[in-house]
Amino acid sequence: MPSGTPTLVTAADLAYWTGRPVGTIWRWASEGRLTVYGRGKTARYDLNEAAAAERDPDTRELITPTPAPPIKQRQPHAA
Repeated sequence: MPSGTPTLVTAADLAYWTGRPVGTIWRWASEGRLTVYGRGKTARYDLNEAAAAERDPDTRELITPTPAPPIKQRQPHAA
């Protein structure tokens, strides 16, 4: 689902999308794997930055959660 504009969702929505717990989404964000838009309860995450989990097409039961996205390279700060 790659696109130029972010598709912003809550941590709970991204957790379902990836098949991971909400705490994992928060950790991935703190590690620099996901971009966070906003703060606190209004924080949103880009759905395009994480792959979808494999789910049963009929029951939507989780089969395989998505692997962790790679850590993004940070730009060095200017002196």
